[in-house]
Parts: sequence; C-alpha cells; structure tokens
Amino acid sequence: MRHLLTFPCADAALAASLDEAEGRTGILLVTGGSQTRIGSHRMYERLTHALASNGFPCFRYDRRGVGDSEGEDPGYRGSGPDIAAAAAAFRRHRPDLERMIGFGLCDGATALALHGADAGLDGIILVNPWLVETDAGEMAPAAIRRHYRDRLLSKDGWQKIANGSVSYKKLFMGVKKILRPSPPTDLASEVASALVENPLPLALILASGDATAIAAEHEWAGSAFLAPRERSGPPIHVETDSHTFARPGDGDALLAACLDALTRLRTSPSLQSAGFDKLSLGGRGAGPVA
Repeated sequence: MRHLLTFPCADAALAASLDEAEGRTGILLVTGGSQTRIGSHRMYERLTHALASNGFPCFRYDRRGVGDSEGEDPGYRGSGPDIAAAAAAFRRHRPDLERMIGFGLCDGATALALHGADAGLDGIILVNPWLVETDAGEMAPAAIRRHYRDRLLSKDGWQKIANGSVSYKKLFMGVKKILRPSPPTDLASEVASALVENPLPLALILASGDATAIAAEHEWAGSAFLAPRERSGPPIHVETDSHTFARPGDGDALLAACLDALTRLRTSPSLQSAGFDKLSLGGRGAGPVA
C-alpha cells in the first residue's frame, strides 16, 4: 500500500510517498542531485516497492524546491532540515517503528553522512557517495586512473595503441595520472570528519564501473576513513557501470545489496546492544523488482 502525503519543513510543504509494510525497521530514502522521489529511471520508486515487499516500510520525499515540494532548493549541503523533517514525518505516520535507516545515492548519500545523525537515524546506507567534486563532464582522478589502467591491461587496448587509434598524448597524460598520488579532497575530508564525529552504523554500496563510485572507493581507502571503514566492513559491490542501476538486472542486484547491507547493520555491535539484531528482515520471497 502506497500513500501520498505532505509534511512541513521550515515554511514549506514537502511532498512524500510512504510504502507500507509490516516490519518495524523503516527506510528513509534521500535522493541525489535535483532528482524527485521517483528517482532517475524510476530507481527509487522500484526499490521502495521491492523493499516494502520484503517487509521494510519506506519513506521518500522531494526536498525543498524539488519536484512537488515548495520552497527554495538548499542543495545537499543545506538539506539537513529536510532530512530531519522527513524522519519526523515518517515517525508520526509510523509510530510503531523501532529503527530507521537512511538510504542515499550520490550526494544524497553525502547528505546523509553529513546530516543523518542530527535526524536521529539509527544507521545509514551510502550508495555511490559523492566524495570528489568535479566540473561537468570531467571524471575524478581515480576514475581516470582506472580507465587507463584497464586500457593498458587489456588486449584490445594494446591493439588500439599498436594501430594508432589511441592518442599518445592522452595516453601519456593518463599514465601520469596513474602514477601520481592524489591527496584527500576537501569534500571527502568533510564527510570523513562527520562520520568520525557521529559514529552511525553504516554500509557502503558501490557500482563497480561507475566513475563516482570508483572515486568514492579511492577516498574511502584513505586514512581519514579508517574508523568509518572499520564500522562498515568491506564495500558491497554491484557489477554495473550505471550510476543509477539502470542496466538489465541491476534492480535485483541493488535489492540484494540493500538486504545484505541491512543484515550487516543488524549485526552492528552498536545496534545489537539496542536490540536491532532481534528485528526480522522480512520475507525474502517477494521476487524481482517490478
């Protein structure tokens, strides 16, 4: 059962969708960019249907100035009040919830890392988090290094080099980027500091071929993320190059990754001590994402 509703944030009315389920662990979904609560390629709409079919009530919303919501868009950095207001609205509509887990894609994940603790969430799932700010059309250095490393390690790549179809200048610049270490970015350092200061249980899901995810994994391996990395365990990889999991089969793979992440959160020591380990994850026989 899906309900459409509104809730207040500052002086604006925000639009939301609540997918009902019998479970007591709710999922609060935070979109990235200026996407509405439906998500690119209907990703959020499909994922909430699948999660609700597995026993998890799901709440997604349009932040201020986006989609059906009033107000001026504060961007992901200023969206802390929106996340807190959405979490409060979710609890009002489902006062029986025992835990609430945040799910965010791209800078929606970044927003959860920065603001999730202030919203009173019990854990967060970060998906392809935006940790390296780049200009439009540019890839982060880590993604460029991966691109040229794969090219240099592939038979097809060497054939293109041999027949002259590859620009030697671009190849040389790419090799330089492979060899040159890159320090943590300002945004990555900010996110790491927030996750250290507010040690929420967390899980990390990465699309293996997505440039944003590749850049995030590079930052995640740095010393600044040591404590969050120890809490989260290894990243959960989904074999796709689609940032929004839009390839055939990606929906089912993302659902499986989310259920894996929720299992990890259930066994997190901090949530075990609060009784989260006793909560059911719901039925697993709901079938693929519709």
